[in-house]
Amino acid sequence: MKFIEEYRNSELARKLAHRIAKHTTRQIRLMEFCGGHTHAIMRYGIRQLVPKIVEMRSGPGCPVCVTAIGDLDKAIALAHLPGIIITFGDMMRVPGSYSSLQQAKAEGADIRIVYSTLDAIETAKANPKKSVIFIGIGFETTAPTIAASIIKAKKEGVENFYVLSLLKLTPPVMRALLESGEVKLDGVIGPGHVCVITGSHPYEFIPEDYGVGYVISGFEPLDILLSIDKLVEQIESGKPKVEIAYRRGVKPEGNRKALELIDEVFEIDGADWRGIGNVPQSGLKINKEYQHFDADNAFSISLKPAKEPKGCCCGDILRGVALPFDCKLFGKVCTPEKPVGPCMVSSEGTCAAYYQYGASYE
Repeated sequence: MKFIEEYRNSELARKLAHRIAKHTTRQIRLMEFCGGHTHAIMRYGIRQLVPKIVEMRSGPGCPVCVTAIGDLDKAIALAHLPGIIITFGDMMRVPGSYSSLQQAKAEGADIRIVYSTLDAIETAKANPKKSVIFIGIGFETTAPTIAASIIKAKKEGVENFYVLSLLKLTPPVMRALLESGEVKLDGVIGPGHVCVITGSHPYEFIPEDYGVGYVISGFEPLDILLSIDKLVEQIESGKPKVEIAYRRGVKPEGNRKALELIDEVFEIDGADWRGIGNVPQSGLKINKEYQHFDADNAFSISLKPAKEPKGCCCGDILRGVALPFDCKLFGKVCTPEKPVGPCMVSSEGTCAAYYQYGASYE
């Protein structure tokens, strides 16, 4: 298949759904790691296509959602420093402990939405007397472009460009979730865009150490249904493994050039995940060679203790132990117009997906 419409063929989708139903003999629980998968699952009614004994749970694959509230507070505090321009893509309305970037902008902070790190560098060039800080969130998918921007800034002598690295790595958090045993999983739908960079090899510990299947999926409905089918086959045969159901994008070895960029600029460190806590070896911080561009290193701020919004279940939803319908605030106090937590704000947030597509499926 070559065209996107072919991956949305309703007849093929029904055939795959029938095959899944035919081969599923017991209750199983799958987790789609990525928020993009959650939105596709809800948008195309995949929860309704597969049999009810196939339970779908969302995971921590929304980079905005898993950004710890203390890290968001740090970004907001940086925005209030004199002579600072904050640039980023998708966090304006996410509530922090006491404020938000949107509120900081309303109070006079210079906060600008950009659509690439190169735009942030151009902002720095155009404002040489100010310090431009790019808020770097995301997983392995966005890390190479952020690394490339730091390399470019160094080569071109753009010394007023900085990055607040809140980047996170996906394999360690999957290990943390499986190790906790808080939610029993039979299979995981892996994020195709992340695995374009990482390849499939970093996830081999999942079936080897935990007996859980892992299938890397694209983002169209047939991609996801095919991945579910492969997981069902693994579960029924008792032979969990790592499979790629997105071969048009993912190679086992990943993208070596992108991985080299990450290795050149970053070093692995612990990272705080909302709802999960500190996960060792799950974050990327700027290394010593490029430390001039590290906002954490360049600016001093004082922070009040971080506090989560009262009653918000976003942390439980990110760990897969709860669904949005389990939250008393969902759709009532917490809506896209007045979000309480990040899962309702982000374009990859689970609550946003359930609110937009799934309110009638409770």
